Amino acid sequence: MRLSALGNAIGWAVPPALDRNIQAVRVDSRHVEPGDLFVAYRGLDRDAHDFIGAAIARGASAVVSERAVPIPESVPHAVVEDARRAWALLSAAWHGFPSRQLRVIGITGTDGKTTTSSLTASILEAAGARVGAITTVAARIDGREIDTGFHTTTPEPPELQSYLAEMVRSGIDTAIIETTSHALALEKAAGTDFDVAAITNVTAEHLDFHGNLADYLEAKARLFDRLAITPRKVGVPRLAVLNRDDASYERLARSKADRRLTYGRHAVADIRVEHEHFDIRGTSIELMTPIGHVEARSQLVGAFNVSNTMAAVAIAIGLGINTEIIRRGIERLEGIPGRFQRIERGQPYAVIVDFAHTPNSLEQTLRLARELTAGRLTVVFGCAGERDRAKRPMMGSVAARYADKVIVTAEDPRSERVEDISAEVCVGVVASGGAATQMPDRMAAIQAAVDTAALGDTILVTGKGHEQSMNFGGLEIPWDDRRAVATALANRGYS
Repeated sequence: MRLSALGNAIGWAVPPALDRNIQAVRVDSRHVEPGDLFVAYRGLDRDAHDFIGAAIARGASAVVSERAVPIPESVPHAVVEDARRAWALLSAAWHGFPSRQLRVIGITGTDGKTTTSSLTASILEAAGARVGAITTVAARIDGREIDTGFHTTTPEPPELQSYLAEMVRSGIDTAIIETTSHALALEKAAGTDFDVAAITNVTAEHLDFHGNLADYLEAKARLFDRLAITPRKVGVPRLAVLNRDDASYERLARSKADRRLTYGRHAVADIRVEHEHFDIRGTSIELMTPIGHVEARSQLVGAFNVSNTMAAVAIAIGLGINTEIIRRGIERLEGIPGRFQRIERGQPYAVIVDFAHTPNSLEQTLRLARELTAGRLTVVFGCAGERDRAKRPMMGSVAARYADKVIVTAEDPRSERVEDISAEVCVGVVASGGAATQMPDRMAAIQAAVDTAALGDTILVTGKGHEQSMNFGGLEIPWDDRRAVATALANRGYS
């Protein structure tokens, strides 16, 4: 691709005498090959400006950076305010700005993004749309699931734009993107034209990165603020979907969109609950909407999934889908991997695997499990290393309030000691009047829970959900909670 064409994406008018073919856009100097464009930005751990010389030595034929550095005159060089944003725009340009040929739905929030994305996809597919999705679980394109990597929700710009381009080539018309606060703050989605922005909720999370809840919310708000600058697409409204029950509402209500729809249990919400009843197999719901009642039997369980369902219904209504198709879309969606997923091997007690890894999601999941449990409730969980330490005692406090037995174990400790993380979690357990068993070995912790379960009990294993690895010391070790539970049950004679 010509450098001048890439330069147009970031406002860089490349002199004709310096125009040239670019082979790839790189941000890691170790991967640079002759003819590549190297983008240097200040990272969280390293400053890539220190490696511009190495990139040029490896053959970089152009450089984009955030500050002027000595570079040979023969190498075109652009200085930009935000090189991360430039990287994303260059990635979009490299793939021909694929989002301009798609209806793009961005779903953000602390909890429930994957479920809301899956519900939205199911409803839109029931309406005849061809839908691609990029979620925490995988990228789904034309019936194929593509692994997006370890602990990834919103991919890096080259992968994100590559997935969108593949959707266009596959004839997909609608893309759903789980859009995290990190992705928004780091401009991963720059160059992606969103038509719909939806929020699940905003609770304390990732404060180690954002600093405080206000800045965390502002990062989420960037998705909604982008609606005002999205070029119009024929027949596609710019739609904002807001949670009327959530503290984020007042800030996000200031966003500019063609249409704004709210959902929740609040009396003035556009989509609100008239009736809900759930059991271990699913949830019966009746919703009041601007286009009439929606009654459905969902295979998803719990009040938090009713909220996720309302968000998806609001998106669907904003895109012109009728109540009958919405009902079909809700009912056709089966369970979501690692989201309140029952592992059944004929045992007389329930074992459930869930992704809950924030104080709010853990509380919602434990509350649901408590309501569905006739006997004792055991929770097995941990907290991630090198991540928001403030939430550790909060998670312990939540566990102590709802569970009869608390087992604290490993969950991606990274460079930290599992025992140190668990001790911080247990501060909250003790403060709330509970007691916890610390078992650093996650397999042993799950086995202990299974070995002591009896008729009518529930075991809730949280934090990993669908994930396929655990990070120890920077290494990703193969791991799957669902397989671990199945092994533990087999060891007790249930297979």
